[in-house]
Amino acid sequence: MKSKRILEKIGDISEDYIAEANPIKQRRRTWVKRGALAACFALAAFIFIKVIPINLIGPAPEQHDLPILATEQDDQPLLATEQDSLPMLAVSEISNEGMGFEGYMAFDISEIVNNNPWIETMEIPTLPVYQNLLSYDENFHVLGADFDKMRELLLNIASRLDMDVDNLEITDNTPDEETQAAITEKFAQTGENVPEGYFSPTAVMIEDNGIKVEVDQQLTAKISFDPAVTLPDGYNFTHYATYDQVAAVAEYLKENYHGLIGMDNPQANIFGGDYSLLFGEDVDTYGAQQAQSYGIEFYDASEDNANQIINYNFNRVAFYNDDDGNLFLARVFQPDLSEKVGDYPIITIDEAKALLANGNYITSVPVELPGLEYVAKVELIYRTGGMEQFFMPYYRFYVELPDMERDNGLKTFGAYYVPAVEGSYISNMPVWDGSFN
Repeated sequence: MKSKRILEKIGDISEDYIAEANPIKQRRRTWVKRGALAACFALAAFIFIKVIPINLIGPAPEQHDLPILATEQDDQPLLATEQDSLPMLAVSEISNEGMGFEGYMAFDISEIVNNNPWIETMEIPTLPVYQNLLSYDENFHVLGADFDKMRELLLNIASRLDMDVDNLEITDNTPDEETQAAITEKFAQTGENVPEGYFSPTAVMIEDNGIKVEVDQQLTAKISFDPAVTLPDGYNFTHYATYDQVAAVAEYLKENYHGLIGMDNPQANIFGGDYSLLFGEDVDTYGAQQAQSYGIEFYDASEDNANQIINYNFNRVAFYNDDDGNLFLARVFQPDLSEKVGDYPIITIDEAKALLANGNYITSVPVELPGLEYVAKVELIYRTGGMEQFFMPYYRFYVELPDMERDNGLKTFGAYYVPAVEGSYISNMPVWDGSFN
């Protein structure tokens, strides 16, 4: 692939030129979800986003006729004309952004937790689908990035942090001349020119008093605290703090960072509970060879089920700790959902299980579904990655992988995704063919 060749060409550029691409040290993972390959790709992070083809531009979706379907959502029936005009949707292949297969290690599935507002008894006949406005053309140039919206979010977040936005300079991440020269030379050594637009900015930023705010093309704001913020005595925000300890930290953050969270009714989402395998000094530190970890996010609670599900999946604020248990990073996720495709009928769990059993799923797990009897849990979510052409709902099945159970009883649960939208609206219903990434 062209992208692979480009990555190979930049593989031995001096670290002095790509220091800004070094990954920020976050919660350590020692099993299948985090591989050594991730570190290699992170070294070229600002280049990687420019060369991986995402959502290549294609023809507009076809129209499809379906019978009339009524719904009480938003207290309005779904009119026949609305139903008939819904475009066909394309399922995007699963990406390898996680640098490993999506698996969760636990002794029992009940240990894997989150605060997803969706529950199995919830009756939601339709859910909205959105067009991902970011795409890439055949030359791997980003299309659809809205720098006005990026700057708007940047200033909004800076104001929430009481930064002096009227007297601060907005900059971007265009590589400096030295970095551009080094990359240009690498291309020249292989007989090729740097593609047009290769050095175009992909983020805008503002900085003051040890706080740096950076907004990328997906409208995710990254807030870095330097120095990291030390929490008061009595709070444990370390990598392997217990659920109750993390929940206490979430309450502290909710109270003290309410302005940054910026929600009318912030709901804490304590998620995780899966185990990391520990080695070396970590075993002595934590007194075990595996330990659970949890993350903290907030979303705006709502009385409307559909709105609450959208907020949970898209409009989030997350907080991150460093190795010393200090707050060093936060992210505000506010993707552009302005291009609503329509409200689509949702299939039942039983219908989704039938598709799962038939192989109509996408997964990064390197093994075929072992059988429906191994399904341990299901939840409805949106897949929100940058490689999705449409932001649409899926059922995520947590499936026990019997061949991966460890001698001490620690199990691995793999994630298998089935489109939750009625199949007659899917133009390329997935069929697992033994491949994964």
